[in-house]
Amino acid sequence: MPDALDLLKTRRSHKTHEMAGPGPTAAELETILTVGSRVPDHGKLTPWRFIVFEGDARRRAGEIFSRLFQTKNPAATPDQIEKEAKRFLDAPLIVAVVSSPVAHPKAPQWEQELSAGASAMNIVHAAHALGFAANWLTGWISYDRDVLDALGLKPAEKIVGFIHIGRPTRTPEDRPRPALGDLVTRFDR
Repeated sequence: MPDALDLLKTRRSHKTHEMAGPGPTAAELETILTVGSRVPDHGKLTPWRFIVFEGDARRRAGEIFSRLFQTKNPAATPDQIEKEAKRFLDAPLIVAVVSSPVAHPKAPQWEQELSAGASAMNIVHAAHALGFAANWLTGWISYDRDVLDALGLKPAEKIVGFIHIGRPTRTPEDRPRPALGDLVTRFDR
């Protein structure tokens, strides 16, 4: 297992079509989700939750996506509709991170959404630490209210992202990273 800094420096997003099974065991998934729940949480509100898609549930979710895509895009080609149906079939496991904000006088919704985002990143890091490939994706299915309703989200809930997790079939190339000099300033007033 890599040390913490090496782990953080070597994390890369893997394309979902470059993932294979088997996915995490039940114990590994519990570890991944436990790490996902250990994030800053002003007010101890737990303003996020997880939906796990594995096995045949991935295909059933794809049926929802393709049906809604076809309804919203009547000119869609059969290939486009089939692509939506197969959206969750590359990786053996997908975890949806749901932002579930709670009304609170001292914890603004924005902070709660950031906590949910931190949860998603922790899931990605935990998967990487266990030797899995991971990719945090959104896309139209993250923002479409009909999809959210079909997945059981409450009206105030949002999808932070779908974390696809599987075994890497190859090492992804690293992308160019920004120079710190372009990102860092020092306050000196």
